[in-house]
Amino acid sequence: MNRDMSRYSNILNRRRDFPSLRRTHNGQPIAYLDGPAGTQMPQQVIDAISGYYAASNANTHGLFVTSQETDALIDETRDIVAQFLGASSGETISFGANMTTLTFSLSKAIARTLREGDEILITQLDHEANRGPWLTLRERGIAINEVALKPNGMLDYDDLRAKIGKRTRLLAIGLASNLLGTVNNVALARQLTSKVGALLLCDAVHYAPHFPIDVKALDPDFLLCSAYKFYGPHVGILYSKEGLLDRLETDRLRTQDHEAPYKIETGTLNHAAIAGVNASIEYIASFGTGTNIRDKIVNAMQLIAEYEHAVGCRLYDGLRAIPGVTMYGMNFDRPDRAPTISFTLEGKNAGEVSGILGNKGICTWNGHFYAIRAIEVLGLLDRGGVTRAGISLYNTIEEIERLLAELRLISMS
Repeated sequence: MNRDMSRYSNILNRRRDFPSLRRTHNGQPIAYLDGPAGTQMPQQVIDAISGYYAASNANTHGLFVTSQETDALIDETRDIVAQFLGASSGETISFGANMTTLTFSLSKAIARTLREGDEILITQLDHEANRGPWLTLRERGIAINEVALKPNGMLDYDDLRAKIGKRTRLLAIGLASNLLGTVNNVALARQLTSKVGALLLCDAVHYAPHFPIDVKALDPDFLLCSAYKFYGPHVGILYSKEGLLDRLETDRLRTQDHEAPYKIETGTLNHAAIAGVNASIEYIASFGTGTNIRDKIVNAMQLIAEYEHAVGCRLYDGLRAIPGVTMYGMNFDRPDRAPTISFTLEGKNAGEVSGILGNKGICTWNGHFYAIRAIEVLGLLDRGGVTRAGISLYNTIEEIERLLAELRLISMS
């Protein structure tokens, strides 16, 4: 491929925004290829978090200035998250400690609407956060069935068509796989769930950092993501279709607001982190152009997706040329593949590979990354899983070349 990346100078010049990129380890600059487990933060986000503590640290709904500033901050952040997701308003956006916690809360609320013998569909490809909360409902007599994963890293849509039916009440599916980079056919999922009157819940945690999201077009009933995957702090985000959360009985204190979006938010939120969420989306928007914040976000995410795909192609092509490397999932001949690559190296345990790379200042992950069912299906669990490298907007071709050079040495050792 043409490795001239000058057209992405606006992205490359912004590496200076991330203070952590100046770190070194064992004399080498750290290459953060661990983004699928959490991205680095730009200074703008760090300043927003510390700025909240410095100026407006107070709980909500008080009749004094710092409390009123906190209320305004939370409302503003709901609104900008709505813009990020293409939602109608901030009233569709709820916050939580993380995606997993929100999904557990949602599963308990949805369970109260179900009867014994009702069915929920999950997939073999998903992160356990979009499987485990639903699997616990088996103890209530709810049937939990799973859509099969094919060896090529794609879901078996014929299996989905065969399994969804009149007893299906919900399909829980990921937009993109944090293990294989597969982007799932959510349009088909929506079509099939609509035919049988089932809810559609989408895990967008791995999709949100890499592609624009439009919930009006996707039409999920629920969509979840996590800000720490797109340059923000650890805050879980839940989008609920208008009016839907109000119809569910959530676990809450009697003092909690009983309306959406508040009724699923238990206890005091992390206000400083929410300030960081606001700043992370503003930071993403700063890469784009447009007449309003939504247009800037979409334009920015399109640019980021294109850049990450170009860097991911170099990684994919380079890995393919190393003897003993086996990659899992789809290739890079389509632009809707997330820039995340998992691989094994013949004769080496995944942890051994990541450990050697880590000593060289190259951050990669090893194991199953909570997509443990997919690792089982692919027959890799007993082998220690895989090594995973993911591309974020601050990664460069030069970092990929460093990674590939080290892997060549490991393959020869």
